[in-house]
Amino acid sequence: MQQIITFLFKNSINLLFLLLLGISLTFTIQSHSYHRSLSVSSANAVTGYVYEQQNAVEQYFGLREQNNRLSAENARLKNILYNTQDTANKPPMILPENVPGNYKVVEAMVISNSYRSQENYITINAGTEDGVVKDMGVVSSAGVIGYVEKTSKHYATVMTVLNRQFKMDAKIKKNDHFGTLSWNGKSTGFAQLIDVPRLASVAKGDTIVTGNESTIFPENIPIGVIEKVYIDTATNYFTLDVRLFNDMTSLGYIYIIENKDKKEIIQLQQDTQPDE
Repeated sequence: MQQIITFLFKNSINLLFLLLLGISLTFTIQSHSYHRSLSVSSANAVTGYVYEQQNAVEQYFGLREQNNRLSAENARLKNILYNTQDTANKPPMILPENVPGNYKVVEAMVISNSYRSQENYITINAGTEDGVVKDMGVVSSAGVIGYVEKTSKHYATVMTVLNRQFKMDAKIKKNDHFGTLSWNGKSTGFAQLIDVPRLASVAKGDTIVTGNESTIFPENIPIGVIEKVYIDTATNYFTLDVRLFNDMTSLGYIYIIENKDKKEIIQLQQDTQPDE
C-alpha cells in the first residue's frame, strides 16, 4: 500500500494531466458531432479488427472438425460414384446414405507412414470394428494407395504401392491394354507397369487406371500417368514408368473400399478351375 501511495504522489501531476485530458476529450466528443462520429468509427474499426482476429483463430482450431466432415462426405460421394453404372452417359443419382451396390467405402486417417525402405506400409486408424479386413483396397482423393495387409480391432496396416511385394493389375485408360503395376524400389514418385504387350499404343502422358478384372478396386480409379516407355529385352514387352498421382510421402485422409461380391467371385473362379 505504501508503494502505491508513493507512486501516486510522485506521478500526481502526470495523472492529473491525463485525467483532465480525458475529461476534456469527453466533453469535446459529446458536444461536436464530427468528433463523436470519428470516435465511433475508430472504435468500430478496433472492434472489427479484434473480431476478425478472433474469428481467424476459431476457424483455425475448427479445421480438424471441418476436415472430418469433408472426409465423411467424400466417402459418401465415392460410395455413390463406385456404385453408379455408365457414369459417362448419365449423371449419378442422388442416393441415400446407405448406398446399394457392390462397393462400400469407409473413411480413415493415416497415423504412420513409411516410405524410405523397400517394403513400405502405412498405418490407419480403422480396424475390424469398422469392417476393415485383409485385402481391401485403399485410395485417396488422388488415386490408388495400396491394400490392407493386417488388421487389429481399431487399426490396420496397408501395403502401399511403394513396396517391392506390391502387385496389382492396371490398364492404359485410352485403350484398355493391361499390365502389372509394381515398384522397383527406386523413386517414391514412380511405379512401373510391366508386361504391357508391344501391340499396345502407349505414349508419355497416357493415364493409368485400375482395370475391371480386380476384385479389390472398382474400375477406372486413377493411378498415374506414363513418364517413360522402355522395351524389356528379356520379355519383349513394354515397361512403363508411371508418375503416381498420389504423393506417397504425404498422406492424410484415405478411403477403404470393400467389394461386397469379392468372396462370391473368388469362390466361383476357384470352382471353375480344372482339377489337377
